[in-house]
Amino acid sequence: MSSSRAFFGGAQRSGAGTIRRIRLENFMCHSSLEIELGEWVNFITGQNGSGKSAILTALCIAFGSRAKETNRASKLKEFIKTGCSYATVQVDIKNEGVDSFKPDIFGDTIIIERRITDSTSSTVLKDCQGRKVASRKEDLRELVEHFNIDVENPCVIMSQDKSREFLHSGNDKDKFKATLLQQVDDLLESIIKQLKDAYALVDELENLIRPVQLELNDLQEKIENIKRVEQISQEVQLLRKKLAWSWVYDVDKQLQEQRKKIETLKNRIPTCQAKIDSTLEKLEKLDERFSKKKVQVASLVEKTSEVRRRKDELRDAFCLARNEKLELEEEHRRGTQQIHKMLNDVRMLEEQVHDIQENHIRNTQAEESEIEEQIKILEYAVDSVKTMLASLKDEENTLLEHLSAEMDAMRKINDDIKYHETKQREIDHQIRELRLHQANRVTAFGGDGVLRLLREIERHHRSFTVPPIGPIGAHVTLVNGDTWAPAVEQAIGKLLNAFIVTNSQDASALRKCAKEARYNYFPIVIHRFSRPRLIIPDHSLPQTNHPTALSLLHSDNPTVFNVLVDVGRAERQVLVEDYNRGRAVAFDRRIQNVLEVFTLDGFKMFSRGSVQTVLPVKKNLRIGRLCGSFDDQIKEFESHVSNIKQDIDQSKSRKREIEKKLQDFRLKLDNKKKRRLDVERDFMNKRMKLEDVQKSNAVDASVLPESTTNELLQEISEAKMLIKKKEALLETLKGRINAAEEKARTLRLSFEDFGESTKGEVEAFQKAEEELTEIEKERNNAEANRTHYENVMKEKVLPQIKEAEAEYVELEKNRKESYRKASVICPESEIDVLDDMDGSTTEQLDAKLKRLNQRLMHESNRYSESIDDLRMLYLEKESRILRKLHTYKAFRERLDACQNALDLRRKKFQRNAALLRRELTWQFNGHLGKKGISGHINVDYDEKTLSVEVKMPQDASSNTVRDTRGLSGGERSFSTLCFALALHDMTEAPFRAMDEFDVFMDAVSRKISLDTLVDFALAQGSQWIFITPHDISMVKHGERIKKQQMAAPRS
Repeated sequence: MSSSRAFFGGAQRSGAGTIRRIRLENFMCHSSLEIELGEWVNFITGQNGSGKSAILTALCIAFGSRAKETNRASKLKEFIKTGCSYATVQVDIKNEGVDSFKPDIFGDTIIIERRITDSTSSTVLKDCQGRKVASRKEDLRELVEHFNIDVENPCVIMSQDKSREFLHSGNDKDKFKATLLQQVDDLLESIIKQLKDAYALVDELENLIRPVQLELNDLQEKIENIKRVEQISQEVQLLRKKLAWSWVYDVDKQLQEQRKKIETLKNRIPTCQAKIDSTLEKLEKLDERFSKKKVQVASLVEKTSEVRRRKDELRDAFCLARNEKLELEEEHRRGTQQIHKMLNDVRMLEEQVHDIQENHIRNTQAEESEIEEQIKILEYAVDSVKTMLASLKDEENTLLEHLSAEMDAMRKINDDIKYHETKQREIDHQIRELRLHQANRVTAFGGDGVLRLLREIERHHRSFTVPPIGPIGAHVTLVNGDTWAPAVEQAIGKLLNAFIVTNSQDASALRKCAKEARYNYFPIVIHRFSRPRLIIPDHSLPQTNHPTALSLLHSDNPTVFNVLVDVGRAERQVLVEDYNRGRAVAFDRRIQNVLEVFTLDGFKMFSRGSVQTVLPVKKNLRIGRLCGSFDDQIKEFESHVSNIKQDIDQSKSRKREIEKKLQDFRLKLDNKKKRRLDVERDFMNKRMKLEDVQKSNAVDASVLPESTTNELLQEISEAKMLIKKKEALLETLKGRINAAEEKARTLRLSFEDFGESTKGEVEAFQKAEEELTEIEKERNNAEANRTHYENVMKEKVLPQIKEAEAEYVELEKNRKESYRKASVICPESEIDVLDDMDGSTTEQLDAKLKRLNQRLMHESNRYSESIDDLRMLYLEKESRILRKLHTYKAFRERLDACQNALDLRRKKFQRNAALLRRELTWQFNGHLGKKGISGHINVDYDEKTLSVEVKMPQDASSNTVRDTRGLSGGERSFSTLCFALALHDMTEAPFRAMDEFDVFMDAVSRKISLDTLVDFALAQGSQWIFITPHDISMVKHGERIKKQQMAAPRS
C-alpha cells in the first residue's frame, strides 16, 4: 500500500498486513509471551504492571523503531529482561490477498524477528516455513512502505505516552502531523527537489556531448572535403564497369566483323566452284579432241612406220659409220700423245743418267764420316730433351692433381656456405614470424591474412547467423608446458588454421569474407554450436600410458573441443618420445583405439589392416605455434643463427686460404706448361733434324751409280723400240679412218635422198603430231587451271573459312569470359541504365580510367584517412550521440511527464486537503454528536497547524473551547477520542492499536466510547488492538471481537 491511499477511506478489506501472532522472549517484563490476535477487534486487559504496554512497544521495535522513539528506553539493550543476555520479538503478519507482499517468496505469512543483545541488534524476515529470506533494513523498509505501517503515527499505534501527550498537548502542529498531510507535503517537496536535480543532470549530460557534436561537425566538414575523392572513386567504379562491358561490346563488334568475313569467304566458294566446273567442261571437250587426234595420229603412224623404219635404219647406219670414224680418230690422237710422252720420258732418263754420273763424282769419304758424327750428336740431344720432357710432364700432372684436390675442397666449402646461408635465411624468417606471433598470437595460424579475415568478419558480422570461431589454434592452449608442442602440432595439422561455422550459409559468407581479405587457403568446419561439450568414455580412448593430442590441449570453448574430437580425432592420436617407442605402440602392442602415433622427432606411424606405414619427417613442418611463450624459441633460434654465422665465417676464411693456394698452383702450372711447350718444340725440331739427316744419309748410301746408269740406259732403249711400233700402228689407223669417212659420206647421201622422197608423208604426220601436242598442251593447261582452282579452294578458301570460324569460336569464348568477368563487376542492366558507353571507345575509356586513377591516388594521398573510415567513424559517433540525445530526450520527456504529474498531484493535494478539512470536521461532529457535543476543526496548510474547537451543550455562555485543556478530564478524553476516530477514518493502515484510550472517563463516557470504538472498528475494516486496565464487560460480544486477559503481575 502506498501513502497516497491515505486520502481515501473505506477501502475493500484484504487482510494483508494484519498481525496474527506476537511472541516475546526476555522482553521487558515478559520471559516468554505468545499472544494470538483476531483479524478484527482485539481487547487486551489486565492489571497495571502485567505488561500490556510492552506488546505495543514490541510492535514498534519489530517494525524498526528506535528505543528513544518508544519513550520507554534510551537504548535497545534496556528492553532486555533483567538477568538475561538477549531479547527476541517475533511478529507474524498475514500475507494473503491482492495486497500481499512478494507471496512467491514469503508465502501466506511473513515473520519479522528482531533479536536484541547487549552489543547489537538484528532484524530477519522469514517466510511461512521459518526460512530466512532477508536481513537488510531496506527489505524491512520496503515491507513497511508496502503495507503503509507507520508506527510513529499516533493514528496507527497510540501508546500510553502518546495517548497522554495527545490528550494534554496544546500544540496544534503535533495534531497536524497526525493527518499525514505533512508527510505528503514533504514527499511532494522531495520529488520537486529530485526533479530539479534530474533536470540539472540532464542539462549537464547534454553539455557533455556538445564537444562530441563539435567533433561530429568537424568530421562532417572533412567528409564534405573528401567527397570529391568519393565522387572520383565512384567515377572510377563506373568507368571500370563501362570498361568491363566495353570489352564485351568490342568482342561483339569483332564477332560481327568476323561473321561478315566468314560470309565473304563463303561467297568465294561458288565462284571457285564455277571456275572449276567450267574448266572441267573444257577438259571434257579437249579430251574428246585429244582422243580423235590420237586416232588420226595412230593411222598416220601405221602409214609412215615403214618409212620411218627405213629412215631410222639409214640414220642408224650413218650414225654408226660416223661414230666409227670418230673412235678411230680418237685412237689415233691417243697414240700420237703416247708417242710424244714416251719421247719426253726418254729425254728425262738421259738427263738423269748424266746427273747421277756427276753426283757420284762429287761424293767423298770425309763427308760420310761427318754425317755419322752429326747423327750421334743429334741422337744424344734428342734423348736428353725427351728425358726433360717426361720430368716436366710428371711435375705438371702432380700440380694438376693438387689443383683438382683444392678445387674439390673449394666446391665443398661453397656448398657448405650456401647451405648455411640458406639455413640462416630460413631461421631469420622463423624468428620474424615468431616475433610477429609474439605481438599477436593469432598470426601464428595464418599470418596477416587471418587478421584481414577477422576484420572482414567483424565488418560483415550481420551476415552470419552466429559469428564464426577461429582460427582453432588461437582457442587452444597446451596443458603441461611446451614439451609436446611439435608432436601436437603435427597431429592436429591444418586444423589449427581452420574456422568453425554453424551452417553452410555461414560457410558461404565466410568464403566471401576470405575472398575480400585475399585469404583463401584455410579449412572451414561446419559444426552446430548448440551441441554440448562431448564426454568421451574411457573405453573409447587408447589404452596406453602415453598422452594423446586431446589430453594435452585445453579449450574453454565446447565447440572447439567437439571439432577436435569429431574432425581431428585428437582423442585417438597418441604421442610418444622417439621412433622405437612409436613402432612399439603403433605396430607391436596392437593397442585398441589408436588411430595414429606421432613422435617428438617428427615421425608419423599408423596401420590400416595388415599394412604398416611410417611417414618420415616433413622438411618444412612449422612448429612452435602452440607454445605459451615465444621468447625461448626466439633465443634458441638466435643462438643457432649465431653458430651458423660462425660456421660461415670459418668457411669463408678457409675459402680465402684455398683461393690463395689455387692462385699459386695455377701460376706454377702455367710456368710448367710454358716450359714443357718450349721443351716439346725443341724436341720436335731436333728429332725432325735427326730424321732428315738419317734419311739423306740412307738415300745416298743405298744408291749405286753404275747399276743405276745401266738400268736407265736399258729403259731408254726399250722406250725407243716401243715408239717405232706405235708409229707403225698409227699409219694403219689413218687408213681405216679414211675408209670410215667414205662410208659415212655414202650413207648420209642415201639418207638425204630417202628423206626427200618421203617428205609429204612425214610432214602430214608431223602436222598431226603437232596438233596432238597442242591439244595435249591445252588439256594440260586446263588441268592445271582445274588443279589451281581446286588448290585455291582447298588451300586458301576453305582453310581461311576454317581459320575464320576458329577465330569466331575463340572470340565467342573470349566474349563469354569477358561477359562473366563483367557480370562479376556489375550486371549489364546497370550499363543499360547508364546509357551504354556514351560513344567512347575501349581505348578512350581505358585512358580515362588511368587518368582518374592517377587523380584519385593524388587526391587520396592528401588525406590520411579513407572516406569509409571517416564515414564509419562519423556514423559511429553520430549513432552514439543520437542514442544519447534520444536517451536524454526520453529523460527530459519523462521528467516533463513527472513534472506534469507532480503539478497534477499538487493540485489534487490542495483539492484533497480542502476536502479533508471539511470531511474531518464532519466526522469529528458525527462522533461528538453521540454525547450532544459539537465542534469544528481548523487546518492551516501554510502554517501546518491543526486546532480543535469544542462547544459543550451545558455551556450557557455558548462559548467555544479552543484548547482541550480547558475541558474536564472526561470531556477532554472523549473529545480527543472523537478527534482520533475522525483521523482514523481518513487514514488507512492494516492494523491500529490504542493504549489507555479511556483514561479520565466516567462510566457513561466509557460505555459510549467503547460502543463507538467497536462500531467504528467493525465498520472501518482494519485490525484493532485496544489495551485498557479497566473492565470491558460492557463491551458487546461478537464473532469479530476477541477479548484477552493478561495474567496478574507476580509479587
